[in-house]
Amino acid sequence: MIKNKVSLITLGCSKNLVDSEMLMRQFTENGYIVENDPARINSEIVIINTCGFIGDAKEESINMILEVAELKKQHKVKNLYVMGCLSQRYLKELQIEIPEVDQFYGKFNWNELLRDMGKVYHKELATDRILTTPGHYAYLKIAEGCNRMCAYCSIPIITGRYQSRSIESIEEEVRKLVSQGVKEFQVIAQDLTYYGYDLYKHFALPELVERISDIPGVKWIRLHYGYPSQFPYDLLRVMRERDNVCNYMDIALQHISDRMLKQMRRHITKAETYELIERIRQEVPGIHLRTTLMVGHPGETEEDFAELIEFTQKVRFERMGAFAYSEEEGTYSAKHYEDNIPAEIKQERLDRLMRIQEKIASEINEAKIDQTYQVIIDRKEDNYYIGRTQFDSPEVDPEVLIPADLPLEIGEFYKVKIKEAQAFDLYGRVLF
Repeated sequence: MIKNKVSLITLGCSKNLVDSEMLMRQFTENGYIVENDPARINSEIVIINTCGFIGDAKEESINMILEVAELKKQHKVKNLYVMGCLSQRYLKELQIEIPEVDQFYGKFNWNELLRDMGKVYHKELATDRILTTPGHYAYLKIAEGCNRMCAYCSIPIITGRYQSRSIESIEEEVRKLVSQGVKEFQVIAQDLTYYGYDLYKHFALPELVERISDIPGVKWIRLHYGYPSQFPYDLLRVMRERDNVCNYMDIALQHISDRMLKQMRRHITKAETYELIERIRQEVPGIHLRTTLMVGHPGETEEDFAELIEFTQKVRFERMGAFAYSEEEGTYSAKHYEDNIPAEIKQERLDRLMRIQEKIASEINEAKIDQTYQVIIDRKEDNYYIGRTQFDSPEVDPEVLIPADLPLEIGEFYKVKIKEAQAFDLYGRVLF
């Protein structure tokens, strides 16, 4: 156990990661050494930034808290603090069940941790961060909360109403990150589509993206977690006109059956969903769409699932993930519907859906053979450099593997010709 050293363990989504990076910067300003490796804890202070979104994530967070609590019992850790979504939602229960934790903080009051330790929270560093990603890319959180109130989702319960950051504060953060060497920005929020409405009385995402793209040094902007209803179509013009705005959109659709969309309270119909996708692809040729689909929501029939299969086969998403419904207490679905689909049927549907998507992904990747793409290099592993095209977000999308027979610079862009393709990876050669 090393004194004046903090281990900050981040669980869950990239939005949590941004909070952790901001807190780490505050600790360094207060004279602490910080690290973020959960596999190697040798600090006197451990902070766990938790996720409380779905059952598996909650279980992972609780297990990590219990693991560190055991280290504290063994006097290998002096202080244990917990913050984030799980403690925001279950504060009282956690205080009773895990008394080894010195203090719990929620999603929005983690800056009080410093004050409770007798340290200073530096407001002038509110947008400063210590990046835990490779230095050439960063996540850029533009809002908190969500106003959509989908039937199955606990996020609004945890984070509350939508709160946009001002365009000016986001620009300031981007300029700081560019000065540190960041070239690529993953723009994130629970719902990008709604951005700006609470501040400016109109959906301001297109304006925000334009202004970020104007900042010298911003090479790639990639957009995550759009919502299909009330989609700001002017964003497509921005994508089309700006070379540094990636032709990529992550937009969770969840289902296609009108009956299920209504039960899920998604505020969109099957016909409108098809029209949205068609318009996006017409206005931004070559765009890669990532979506997330759900199986096993209460009431999903075989007919509903068949529609989802047909939708997946027709639309042929370039990127797709899926998950089985998990009942979350306090949500509309938990209050009004019985979780009546057996776990084995949920799993069978999920497996079938992903088998279809794997075939689609393989075919899409195979079509890239002999094509040339701009690739940014993330890292080197064994005999390969690992990179991504503009169509690939870190950690969730395919990567490009390039033989390490010639030296390449991490964080630099290269033209790469694709030579081989698999379902979730591409293999290529740099063109000098």
